[in-house]
Amino acid sequence: MAHLAVIGTGPAGMLAALSLKRSGHEVALIGPAMRLGDKRTTALMMPSIRVLDHLGIWDSVRPQAAPLKKMRIIDGTKRLLRAPTVTFHAHEIDEEAFGWNIPNDVLNGALNAALIDAGVDRIAETAGTIAEFPAGVTVTLASGATRSFDGIIGADGQDSPSRKAAGIAVRTVDLPQAALVCVFSHGVPHQNISNEIHTETGPCTTVPLPEAKRSSLVWVLRPEEARAKAALPAPELSRQVETRLRSMLGAVSIDADIGAQVWPLSGLIARQAARGRIALIGEAAHRFPPIGAQGLNLSVRDIEALTEHLSRNDGVVTAFSFYAEARASDIRMRHTAVMTLNRTLLTPLLPAQLLRGAGLALLDSVPFLRGIVMREGMQPGSGLARLMPKRNQSGSRPDFSA
Repeated sequence: MAHLAVIGTGPAGMLAALSLKRSGHEVALIGPAMRLGDKRTTALMMPSIRVLDHLGIWDSVRPQAAPLKKMRIIDGTKRLLRAPTVTFHAHEIDEEAFGWNIPNDVLNGALNAALIDAGVDRIAETAGTIAEFPAGVTVTLASGATRSFDGIIGADGQDSPSRKAAGIAVRTVDLPQAALVCVFSHGVPHQNISNEIHTETGPCTTVPLPEAKRSSLVWVLRPEEARAKAALPAPELSRQVETRLRSMLGAVSIDADIGAQVWPLSGLIARQAARGRIALIGEAAHRFPPIGAQGLNLSVRDIEALTEHLSRNDGVVTAFSFYAEARASDIRMRHTAVMTLNRTLLTPLLPAQLLRGAGLALLDSVPFLRGIVMREGMQPGSGLARLMPKRNQSGSRPDFSA
């Protein structure tokens, strides 16, 4: 088994360190102490929840998470061509829920406890210089100490030093958007429905919390508008959120103790997910706007593939090469899909609006197609597999009935 370092102490980095440790590798997690006070929530789809369960942390997280049983897309623009409202039901694909919404502080706390229990070597310092040699990789820490490893997993964010050390090129997109994030109470129960309202500045998304009348909000706006709203007194911001939601959840009251946070948005995709003895996961490899709950779920698939290929191959360089090849298609397709949809929200061009509206209308009217899209949103390949013919027991004729 390999001696590996995971650089980055966000959820992706902690998940990677735990997964690799549980699969038998010697693992060090390098980075500052876990950040507290992140008031965002993360919607993890069921395949990701099953990973948490496999790693032994789901039982401690579940009491503070909320199931996402329905996902509703609403065209909230004022444009000439508007799409119909489309509601996706988890029971249509034989699932209790699409996933669960988890407060980031809850997820981070559970991961941190699991890392301690698993005996992961915790190096609470910032990684400095990373140097790769034929036989290994060295990391110089902020204290000046140097540590050597067989390979490094960079989970160190969009400005990833690991990526730069590997010499991996990146394509970035500056977005005129920022996410306003807060938690709010409301007068009408959310019924475990997540609402994604498409607006001219991006999606405004409500995601249920465990309490029937509390939800989290991610409202994508122009940066200056997001900052201005975050600075408003809680009663005024509550009124504006209720107006944006068209009072679908009744009277809104922003949690003043938590307040509102603003997170700049951008698009990023690495040219490859690994080179030599350095592999990339999470936002070091891909970053895009919060549409369709794809962010951390894509990172979980990175971690699954990385763990699998390190277990299959004797050498780190070979394993990382297979990992990069295995992840290329999923990363590219998800990045393209989310960035394209985001552009259709921002553009005033009628053809783009027509295509988006026609696509949602088709999903609303064709249950079979809706099922394919729902499955693909949860797990790549699971929806498209329904389009593949199955042979009957004699193997003589394809069967399209499934």
